[in-house]
Amino acid sequence: MNPKTPQTRAEAEFRQRLLKEAQAPYRGLRQVMYLVFAASGLIGAMIFLLKLIAGQADQELLGNFALQLGVIALMISLWRWEQKNSTKS
Repeated sequence: MNPKTPQTRAEAEFRQRLLKEAQAPYRGLRQVMYLVFAASGLIGAMIFLLKLIAGQADQELLGNFALQLGVIALMISLWRWEQKNSTKS
């Protein structure tokens, strides 16, 4: 492309999208993974919570429930961190 030729709107938008992707590669994939792991943690936490309500509480069950809650908290914090860093750029 000749530098003296004006860019069309589509070319400018495409260039902006490429620059954004270069600054944060695989951002979309990371966000999908955060959602998938958070959903998995939520499903697991619901199952362990139902077992706790049913009276099947033992030490291993409590540990697994805490692990699921930790996964959910981690994914939420990673999501927020990703959002905060994307607004800086």
